[in-house]
Amino acid sequence: MAVCARLCGVGPARGCRRRGAAREQRRGGGGDSEPDTDTDPEEAGGGGGASVEDDELTERIECSRPALHPAEVGPNGRAPMSLLELPPELLVQIFGSLPGTDLPSLARVCTTFRRILRTDTIWRRRCREEYGVCENLRKLEITGVSCRDVYAKLLHRYRHILGLWQPDIGPYGGLLNVVVDGLFIIGWMYLPPHDPHVDDPMRFKPLFRIHLMERKSATVECMYGHKGPHNGHIQIVKKDEFSTKCNQTDHHRMSGGRQEEFRTWLREEWGRTLEDIFHEHMQELILMKFIYTSQYDNCLTYRRIYLPPSSPDDLIKPGLFKGTYGSHGLEIVMLSFHGRKAKGTKITGDPNIPAGQQTVEIDLAHPLQLPDIENLRDFSELSRIVLEVQEQVRREEQEEEQQQGEDEDRSQQAASSPAAQPQGGEGAEVEETAAGAEWATQDKTPASQPFVLPMGVISRNEDYPRACRICFYGTGLIAGHGFTSPERTPGVFVLFDDDRFGFIWLELKSFSLYSRIKVSFQNAEAPSREAFDEMLKNIQSLAT
Repeated sequence: MAVCARLCGVGPARGCRRRGAAREQRRGGGGDSEPDTDTDPEEAGGGGGASVEDDELTERIECSRPALHPAEVGPNGRAPMSLLELPPELLVQIFGSLPGTDLPSLARVCTTFRRILRTDTIWRRRCREEYGVCENLRKLEITGVSCRDVYAKLLHRYRHILGLWQPDIGPYGGLLNVVVDGLFIIGWMYLPPHDPHVDDPMRFKPLFRIHLMERKSATVECMYGHKGPHNGHIQIVKKDEFSTKCNQTDHHRMSGGRQEEFRTWLREEWGRTLEDIFHEHMQELILMKFIYTSQYDNCLTYRRIYLPPSSPDDLIKPGLFKGTYGSHGLEIVMLSFHGRKAKGTKITGDPNIPAGQQTVEIDLAHPLQLPDIENLRDFSELSRIVLEVQEQVRREEQEEEQQQGEDEDRSQQAASSPAAQPQGGEGAEVEETAAGAEWATQDKTPASQPFVLPMGVISRNEDYPRACRICFYGTGLIAGHGFTSPERTPGVFVLFDDDRFGFIWLELKSFSLYSRIKVSFQNAEAPSREAFDEMLKNIQSLAT
């Protein structure tokens, strides 16, 4: 503790060298002593000097201190008075433990600190601890690039684009993950598996990369196309938004023209040829998507998205899922929990329901008791159960609106007569809290019950689970082409396990199966619940 007090300039030893020098001068001793370079904040602020009585009191305190431990004794036979007296190798260890953003300020303190901060060991440690760079950075010395250059001109400069992003590609959206990959920063576009294999892992391809070719500045390269990396550009537009531009779009073209480009895109996007797709409407949708997305030529604007925050009361862990959407193929959906509601927001979309829209909403306060397995096969029986709950929800919403109106009236009366303060809203608030906690008090892992799709319900994937945990009433968003005449229709949310759920669209007589995306995304956590809610609102407003 004594060493820490002296290094930090606090405690009873603060300014002791200056007081000692002043005392010796007043007593007539040694006017030739070396001037002290340490600055005490109080003395620098114009405070008066110490009196002789103060000096004598300080001397008595100094004499009454215990002797220093040998480990606290510096090279001059005393404890070090400042950081400048520590060995350089110890300063390297101290500076290397500080955040890289603090080091430039430290370099402005003195020439000694500036010289020590040129040590690559410090910056190699910051690259590893802050950005996970585990490669042997010493190999860079051959090219004349230092670890400080990697940190300052690559990692720190482009730190704001790390994380998850949604590209602005009309209704289709997308999922981009920007990561530090070795000595590169790479933007990976994540693609769902080929339809209808919803349980298969995600596919991904690079769209751009940034690396340090020379000491001057980082190089941005476009990775789109099949001719290798070529010149690109990245511009950070504002907070949580950046754009990319390809400066050599001729690298995206193929010798066989648009027909070859389309066939190549079809194999990558759908894993099949156009001849394999017999459904005429599906062919139209595929061709429409190719024409729309290829016109961007990797010149895109990206907006940041966050992973949903989790709570111990959540039904399952929120996150990203891939789900089946009929002729549109597989799409990416974000499941998040909001009190007694759960929401599924599209990260990728289609011309009917674009990316950013809330595709499903689950009412966790209204679980459904499915009929036995034989009656479950009867679609009319399931429809009857769901429509009864829908009517119940409507009545509750009407009663809630009526209650809110009465509360407002009482509040106005209370404002006009302060003496009588009714406790109007408390009962409704307690009731809402109880309703919101109703689903949370249920057993999250109930005994599974047999499950089968009713006759007539279409599923792209027949390999769905034949047992489920619990079902809830919900609504699904449907619309015409171009997001025309959107409406919410009743449906059934089916929870199979921690990583899979389904949704039965009653009006469409179709079934969507969702499977969790099991990828560990970095730099994707929302700073707060409010920031996540604001992000959801923003991407939905952009979609409309």
